[in-house]
Amino acid sequence: MNTHRDNPGPPDLDLLNPVLQDLRLVRASYCRTDMTAPWGLQIPRQDGVCFHFVVEGGCWLRLPLQEPFWIGPGDVALLPRGTGHAITDAPTTPARPLEEFDQDSTGPTTHNMRAGGGGARSLIVCCALEFDEPAVHPLTQLMDEVLVLRRTEASDPVLPTLLSLMAAEVAAQRVGAATMMTRLADAVVTAMVRGWAETHAGDLKGWLAGARDAPIGRALAAIHHQPGHLWSVVALAKIAGLSRSAFTERFTAAVGLSPARYIAHWRMHVAGAWLRHGRLTVADIAQRLGYESEASFSRAFKRLFGVPPGRLRWRAG
Repeated sequence: MNTHRDNPGPPDLDLLNPVLQDLRLVRASYCRTDMTAPWGLQIPRQDGVCFHFVVEGGCWLRLPLQEPFWIGPGDVALLPRGTGHAITDAPTTPARPLEEFDQDSTGPTTHNMRAGGGGARSLIVCCALEFDEPAVHPLTQLMDEVLVLRRTEASDPVLPTLLSLMAAEVAAQRVGAATMMTRLADAVVTAMVRGWAETHAGDLKGWLAGARDAPIGRALAAIHHQPGHLWSVVALAKIAGLSRSAFTERFTAAVGLSPARYIAHWRMHVAGAWLRHGRLTVADIAQRLGYESEASFSRAFKRLFGVPPGRLRWRAG
């Protein structure tokens, strides 16, 4: 009996290393947001991950169709998919669009904002991070719209240390702060994603459940890293170090889809992300994802999403 599949036990989180390493930061920007009540910021959807770290005071974070919730000093709220949201001094304070506020740019990606009505002060670090393609990382798609880590709940000693360093950089505003903040922001996101994976280790699903199995995890990492490659079961089995039949059986049992179906679903997932971000044409996406023609890609896309790719691109625009 294959005891590995029947009783996998605790997941070996080292298998997530290739996934975490694939979060390749290509751009980071941050704003030192110094506000006095009453105040409210409406922040549009971001092409990547964003988070808010409260240095002093606090704010209410408001998402569509959700109750607002408070984040206070030392708390950090991560939005893995860059969902549009508002941060305000009170649950009912109107939020103004971000572009209506004056920002003092201290560099290409660093900004200071000071505004409000003169009441209670809140100092918040707002970071936006963009990662390399694929535009939406597979791990962030399994996470909630927002993750909140309370200062009093941090079980990983690394994250509070990173946040303390970030708070010190914000307070001191020393030379080289932008570089330090970029490195710290990258580390904060990685630490929060790792913490989420550890917390949800018992109820992993889909490809992340497959990552518990080292050979299958290697094959999944290859698919995620090169979605446009013309993967064959033989090639993936070789990466996994298994025979073709053993790989197919083990992959399907772990992930819940056959290798071919998973590849097709993942390509369409990446295509949807690229279309929503609006940077590539439908023809470009078809070529990058290994389709022989734009027409064949469009048919595959419509089978999964129910609409042609051009329609999704139009909605995103």
